[in-house]
Amino acid sequence: MKSKRAAAEQPEQAHSGRAPFSQDPHAVREPKENNLEMAIGHEVRAYRKKLGITVTDLAAATGISLGMLSKIENGNISPSLTTLQSLSRALGVPLTAFFRRFEEPRNAVFVKAGQGIELERRGTRAGHQYNVLGHIDNNTSGVIVEPYLITLTTDSDIFPTFQHEGMEFLYMLEGEVVYRHGDQLFQMQPGDSLFFDADAPHGPEQLVKLPSKYLSIISYPQQSSKS
Repeated sequence: MKSKRAAAEQPEQAHSGRAPFSQDPHAVREPKENNLEMAIGHEVRAYRKKLGITVTDLAAATGISLGMLSKIENGNISPSLTTLQSLSRALGVPLTAFFRRFEEPRNAVFVKAGQGIELERRGTRAGHQYNVLGHIDNNTSGVIVEPYLITLTTDSDIFPTFQHEGMEFLYMLEGEVVYRHGDQLFQMQPGDSLFFDADAPHGPEQLVKLPSKYLSIISYPQQSSKS
């Protein structure tokens, strides 16, 4: 078993050989959702890449020139219904799929302090209080994110055997717990965080200082509506 201090020495090694984060959080995105041509172009490119075909392949399948396809994917031209029909047949998607990005709303959930909805999850039976801080279903990212505020008190039991799909991020707000992930133990105090693959057994192993509160954010792939 490894302590938090031992594990803390690993991040640099864990990231070695990997490219740095490529997404720029400060980049200004073009307003695709407010521009029909850009929205259509984004979907055409996305469906083409999903099939693993090149622009040349798509041009051959549709009879549309490479130049025209490039303009469509870049949102520089408004394609006719006939062109869109050819693209939908070649990509194997309904015609309406090209308008999804333009029509879908972008939602946000605001929760005032102390107003998170308390709900029952597996750990509730062990005296763990869960307050969900927001939920957006059927979003455009393809990922479901569940943010919880978890409170542990003297009525809480240790429960280090949670297992579920996806990734989980913990941020300690109050108190102190020893948290297990697989065969590792992490002594978590306010300001500490832990990010892990949630498929391994995990959960609080020791309740050192109570009450304890931590933020838990779970993310996993959004299930297809066709499944």
